[in-house]
Amino acid sequence: MSNQSEWISKDFGVFKLRFRPYTLTLRHVFTVASYSRSTTPVVLTELEYDGIVGYGEASMPPYLGESQESVITFLNQLDLSAFNSPFQTEDILHYVDQVAAKNTAAKAAIDIALHDVLGKIMGQPFYKIWGLNPNLIPPTSYTIGIDTEDMIRKKVAEADQFRILKVKLGLDTDKMIIETIRQVTDRPLCADVNQGWKTREEALEMAHWLAERNVSFLEQPMPKEQIDDNAWLTEHSPIPTIADEGCQRLVDVPALKGVYSGINIKLMKCTGMREAKRMAELARSLEMKVMIGCMTETSCAISAAAQLAPLTDWADLDGALLIDNDIYDGMTVINGSCILPDRPGIGISRK
Repeated sequence: MSNQSEWISKDFGVFKLRFRPYTLTLRHVFTVASYSRSTTPVVLTELEYDGIVGYGEASMPPYLGESQESVITFLNQLDLSAFNSPFQTEDILHYVDQVAAKNTAAKAAIDIALHDVLGKIMGQPFYKIWGLNPNLIPPTSYTIGIDTEDMIRKKVAEADQFRILKVKLGLDTDKMIIETIRQVTDRPLCADVNQGWKTREEALEMAHWLAERNVSFLEQPMPKEQIDDNAWLTEHSPIPTIADEGCQRLVDVPALKGVYSGINIKLMKCTGMREAKRMAELARSLEMKVMIGCMTETSCAISAAAQLAPLTDWADLDGALLIDNDIYDGMTVINGSCILPDRPGIGISRK
């Protein structure tokens, strides 16, 4: 679909909804353990109430099973005419969640836009509404995808402002990638395996090898179905393990205690800001670590996720930095630190 696609508009009385497909282009081909890609499909949304427009976004990486077509189909099913105020947040988002199963990115697009409207009505950024301190946002990592030695060196050089690098692993090039990075920087790393390791023995051997090379934690080391293997690794690993593909929504969290050290929360997996905050609070109550992550997204969804980042131990909010056609201004990164603008709602404006 073209980036010049027309907006689809729906009028529900007090609410108006607009949405259109948009394709993000990546600065470099992005390779993880299971696929490579150079673009990411998204659907941009605008929710209007009393002249106030809130911005939202659905981003669809391949593994979630959503597409621009499925998101547009879902959004076309919505009927918000039963609601007369954005302050009916719980009722509105409960209704949206019940319209169809799954479709979590499509639901997140509505959730984000609704929170943006609410913040604009109240005249405050959402982190202030939630009572959170933006100075507590962890420094964001910057993602280095699986690549050749020369490209890895180039990517590391481009990431010189970041204090922690996130390295994609899960193929037979894992040690080469780490050794190449260690030739040019001693900065802390975190490793995202994307379910690439298949046995507990391989995973534990790699965990020890990586720990010796200043890797802080392992994200989704083995397939999410291997619950016993992941729990065994968590018990024996010298560094924490984090569930990503193994943790999507709030209902998943309680069963993950003891299987992983923590969870990676992403708005596109969990239907948006409302549920993401609940997941962070639940994980904290279970004494689990919390990471806030992202897909390849514009500054719209990234800035929305950043509103709750003060609740987390680690942030991976570089998605908008990996693309070259962002159409919003929002959260910026300075020397690896996430800087939220003092704007109401999710804090973005159109370029």
